[in-house]
Amino acid sequence: MSDTPAVMHTLGIDLASDPAKTGYARIAWRGAGARVEEAGVGADDAALLERQRPCAAIGIDSPFGWPVEFTAFVDAFGQPGPGAAASGPTARDAPWGPAIRDRLRFRETDRVVRGITRRWPLSASSDLIAVPMFRCLRLLGAMGVADRSGDGRVFETYPAVALARWGLTDAGYKGRQRLDRLAALADALRARCHWLSMPDAIDDAMRGSDDTFDAIVAAIIARIAWLDGQRPGEVWVDPQTPAQRAAARSEGWIVLPAADALDRLYPSDKAQRG
Repeated sequence: MSDTPAVMHTLGIDLASDPAKTGYARIAWRGAGARVEEAGVGADDAALLERQRPCAAIGIDSPFGWPVEFTAFVDAFGQPGPGAAASGPTARDAPWGPAIRDRLRFRETDRVVRGITRRWPLSASSDLIAVPMFRCLRLLGAMGVADRSGDGRVFETYPAVALARWGLTDAGYKGRQRLDRLAALADALRARCHWLSMPDAIDDAMRGSDDTFDAIVAAIIARIAWLDGQRPGEVWVDPQTPAQRAAARSEGWIVLPAADALDRLYPSDKAQRG
């Protein structure tokens, strides 16, 4: 199509607080199919920033921000002295309970994901996922990302939710003790993505490392999110309401690809496996 370059690249990052545990994957997208050009584990900030430069879209598996009410709550109570709590959120004064607690713990995008999966994502304000998020915010700043809503080049991804939406997994695949599940999931992904090729070494790597696997999935999600912005009238990801977008600019927003997005990337049976 005229709106699609002959070749474009996406980068997927499975971000960890430790560079040695950070997964990465770069995919080249062409007219007849896509190919994973590199993937692995182990990347510091300089390496990630260098890899993202030629890429049209980047998918990062990490929260992009804190809940709006949490940041207002911290602002209100972070400084001692008279009047320090003068501009806090509703959570400052309302009776304590689960509703207030959850408004401080979860973002609007987390609530949307819970409605789909029936599970809360890890909380960016109160779970350990906040530690890699510190690193993510530094990377977003270095990449020049001001709007974290996903309306641009850099997208927040959640590989496990995308896989579930595509009907590819209903069981945990993380950790060395679940490599059999990871290998089965890698087989399922490759069967579904008939248009995706990769060197044997990368195929082996994604079967032995959920960090590498998730980075590959994040790179695929980045392509889908990019297409949603490039092709008006086509729905590739779940849209946001105006209120959700307003919150997402600071909180971040998890890309939720359409259930049929994988099949629409290369609908022709002529896609080549290189």
